[in-house]
Amino acid sequence: MRRREFITLLGGAAAAWPLAARAQQPKMPVIGYLDSERPELAADRVQAFRRGLGEAGFVEGKNVTIEYRWANSRYERLPELAADLVRSRVSVIFAFGPAAAAAKAATGTIPIVFAIAPDPVQGGLVASLNRPGANVTGVTSLNTGLVLKRLELLHELLPEVKTLGALVYPISSTPTIAADLQSAARTLGLDELHLLFASTEREIDMAFATFAQLRIRALVIGASAFFSNRAEQLAALSLRHAIPAIFYTREFAAAGGLMSYGASNADAERLAAVYVGRILNGERPADLPVQQAVKIELVINLKTANAFGLSFPLTLLGRADEVIE
Repeated sequence: MRRREFITLLGGAAAAWPLAARAQQPKMPVIGYLDSERPELAADRVQAFRRGLGEAGFVEGKNVTIEYRWANSRYERLPELAADLVRSRVSVIFAFGPAAAAAKAATGTIPIVFAIAPDPVQGGLVASLNRPGANVTGVTSLNTGLVLKRLELLHELLPEVKTLGALVYPISSTPTIAADLQSAARTLGLDELHLLFASTEREIDMAFATFAQLRIRALVIGASAFFSNRAEQLAALSLRHAIPAIFYTREFAAAGGLMSYGASNADAERLAAVYVGRILNGERPADLPVQQAVKIELVINLKTANAFGLSFPLTLLGRADEVIE
């Protein structure tokens, strides 16, 4: 072989080595991130999700890729978005809130990890909390059991108010929710609790108008993903009708609502992300018991309190996990 031919052959082989090396590198796993809300409302949760992945040894863009799908509060789009992730053959699907049901309906094989499902057993997501079975596991919340505490916080802030309002999203467990609210009102010695229901944005507007006509001076908003996705609307209506309100998500207080008390969505998402990482490392969803988000946070918006002409007692401010000024 002539020297020139040898050098040409060697050069071609050398150029091929990096290509061969790249071809042999393992393909980066892909997480499908399915959310019913708008991305700007989920910034804190997404950061928490990345922290949880980091605890499991994964960094977005370094050793894992995340494909985001946002329904922008249009629940009817969730099945289509879930199906798109399945077609993309992602390694695991993370689903927040109502997105979990759509993800489960879309696939029985791709692992699914949900965050914040009030009752995943009753909702048909898992067989049981300890033994989820199939391809689904995740993190549930305590929010449905905190009704009395939210009423207590309102009563502590406004002890002279004896008639309160409650806004509830109608679901199959509505009679139980209504009974819990009435029982909590009696426990606090309230004279009356006006309970109204809303399942559309128009009905929310009508409910606030009715509360104003009834001269309701304080309001508790029931835990619901439908209401969560409308935190800005609820906060604006509360201010417009001068009805101080408490909700269960921090997003409500951040959007201008008076205060919130409930499980931390961000912490629930961090816990779920750890599960996503464990599944990417080879564990099965069926072997990972459903966790319960135990971090409860009280968030107070002092700017809104000033707009209402309210002063929070120091005992209440001292218990707040976050004060927005």
